[in-house]
Amino acid sequence: MKVLFLESHPMWIHGLPNGFRDAGHTVKISGVLTRSKLSRLMKDFKPDLVISMGWTPEHTVNKQKWMRRYIGDTRIPHVYWATEDPTHHESFSRPYVRVVQPDFVFTICRSMVKKYQRMGIKAAHMDFGFHRKVHRRGKVVPHLKSNIAVVANGYSRILKLYPEHFRIKSLHHLIRPLVQEGTRIDFWGKQWEEMKPVLGTRIPRSWIHGYLEYPDARKVYSSTKIVIGPQNQLNQVTQRTYEILGSGGFLITSDTPEIRRLFTPGRDLVVSASPKQTSKLVRYYLKHPEAREEIRRHGQRTARKHNYKSRAQYMIRQLKKHNIL
Repeated sequence: MKVLFLESHPMWIHGLPNGFRDAGHTVKISGVLTRSKLSRLMKDFKPDLVISMGWTPEHTVNKQKWMRRYIGDTRIPHVYWATEDPTHHESFSRPYVRVVQPDFVFTICRSMVKKYQRMGIKAAHMDFGFHRKVHRRGKVVPHLKSNIAVVANGYSRILKLYPEHFRIKSLHHLIRPLVQEGTRIDFWGKQWEEMKPVLGTRIPRSWIHGYLEYPDARKVYSSTKIVIGPQNQLNQVTQRTYEILGSGGFLITSDTPEIRRLFTPGRDLVVSASPKQTSKLVRYYLKHPEAREEIRRHGQRTARKHNYKSRAQYMIRQLKKHNIL
């Protein structure tokens, strides 16, 4: 099968598309879309399936209209993977789907499935994953070596809009206690210099390293003793959860029902439910590298089944089940 991905962002082109390749399909990634380019891709590549995903520069209002025009007028199935649910469901996912009118939606949030169905669109749940081409264990990189690291954006501006968001609670019990007690964390990502309102104190500038190219994140996971991974929701896990574990990183994250459903705390990763517990866990595992190593190795083994080849195969099964393919 020939599969066309309408995307250019590094976060998305290295994951699911590689999973489809692993499953034996021919994949083309559009890159930056223009009206003429989309039209040409549809005519020349002649895809059997078109997939769009996430919320990136390839989802502007004009590009949504192009998708509707050049894909909607064909019989070629268009699938959208809604990775911004549930936080941005009303502000982005729902309006996007109304304009583009894909044939099927996969959402990372189970509770959203019925909402799409009520819109008259067939839908199913599909979680994130990881791909070994990008996220795998590597050698320690000297300039990335640290005791504790966070690879994520602060999202200070978004959190102002959602003061009850679970991510704030996750930051409060995972990161705030360490910053406030002066335990160094090396931050890779945007907007951490603006996080004083959330963390209660300003992060020292020497701890903040700015944006890290997506394929380079695994180098931090391989070079850090402890990776702190905030969660966004109680009922789903972040993409970085799989990527950190798939890269063989030792992960401390929030204690949520979904983390416990997918992984075993104390065996695959370590969970914390309070600031005091986080401080205690960090001190313990920094002093016990053998315990850290055992959990790190087991977590990497457990994460293997969450690879993007399996996700691609699952996607195809669902599309056949719902008579889309």
